[in-house]
Amino acid sequence: MKIAALQMVSGSTLSDNLARAADLMAQAALAGAELVVLPEYFCLLGRRDTDKLQIQEQPGSGPIQDFLARSAQDLGLWVVGGTLPLSIVDAPDPTHVFNTSLVYNPQGQCVARYDKIHLFSFDNGTERYDESRALRAGTTPAHFDLPSRDGHTWRVGLSVCYDLRFPELYRHYANVGAQLLLVPSAFTHTTGQAHWEVLLRARAVENLAFVAAAAQGGLHDNGRRTWGHSLVVDPWGQVLACQPEGEAVVLAELDHASRDQRCIQLPALRHRVL
Repeated sequence: MKIAALQMVSGSTLSDNLARAADLMAQAALAGAELVVLPEYFCLLGRRDTDKLQIQEQPGSGPIQDFLARSAQDLGLWVVGGTLPLSIVDAPDPTHVFNTSLVYNPQGQCVARYDKIHLFSFDNGTERYDESRALRAGTTPAHFDLPSRDGHTWRVGLSVCYDLRFPELYRHYANVGAQLLLVPSAFTHTTGQAHWEVLLRARAVENLAFVAAAAQGGLHDNGRRTWGHSLVVDPWGQVLACQPEGEAVVLAELDHASRDQRCIQLPALRHRVL
């Protein structure tokens, strides 16, 4: 199965970001991808944490969700919509939203939803981030099954950015049979330079799964610099494709049989004790 991790440098104008995402998805479809993954905050990387509150949507309705559904249907793709801000409906809170990844099948139907569980915070005296100021943490892992054109059905686990530092989430996905793990992200340049690739390769190796990470990568109009290096890793920890910075369609071919062979050669998942 051919997949595409889409790298963006999203800005503070929603319409511009959607236009760029549309172009990248069209390129991926033309290249033969079945699944495309957009980065975290693909629709808006604003000037303030609260900017995302201004474009929040009710679950199931809104221009960003309509865009994702229409793109999936028009292009015949499975689309993982990076993240977008969804309103909290069970206990309304005007100051917070969920940071949500939505999955659309080629018929334009939303088949999975994952709300980012782990909220990033960082303070090195120069850079300061605290996602909890505007985000509500999710509580539930989510996966979906993707029947590919080659006849195999892939089980796909969902995560977002800072989740990458919490291996128990990915071990949960291994326990339910996931062969592909997705990590749409907007890693900072500082933390990405230090930890991005090693964490992604570790998640792949320890769970004998492919990992696809679509990232924000470059200097944004709000002054923030993200690490980029969108990549796809195989279950042996080998990097199949990578783009350091700038907009890009990062393509890779995933071989179901090679993953099964690795599981036979090194049956670490069957050797678990705890």
